[in-house]
Amino acid sequence: QVQLVESGGGLVQPGGSLRLSCAAPGNIFSIYVMGWYRQAPGKHRELVAVISSGGSTNYVDSMKGRCTISRDNAKNTVYLQMSNLKAEDTAVYYCNAVLSHQIGAPRTNYWGQGTQVTVSS
Repeated sequence: QVQLVESGGGLVQPGGSLRLSCAAPGNIFSIYVMGWYRQAPGKHRELVAVISSGGSTNYVDSMKGRCTISRDNAKNTVYLQMSNLKAEDTAVYYCNAVLSHQIGAPRTNYWGQGTQVTVSS
């Protein structure tokens, strides 16, 4: 079982910034896609941003211009830098990775435990 470890959530005022981090174990054969999703109370989980192993990115429209996803392949870590945060960004943010944990293993989807982001004055 592969464990993704998230950090960086918390309480921030409207207009503030936060940086989320998510690390996969070091002994992973290959990580293809890493990303962030979020789920607000009473809503479905939605994509925030994803990044491929080659650096291609995709963002949900509501976050374009307000967040940047990046990854450090040497550290198997993905980051989400968010700025100009709004109350509607309040949610539990989940890290996601599609990876093969060893040679010959199928691509498998893994989730982090989630980190709470609360935007409030």
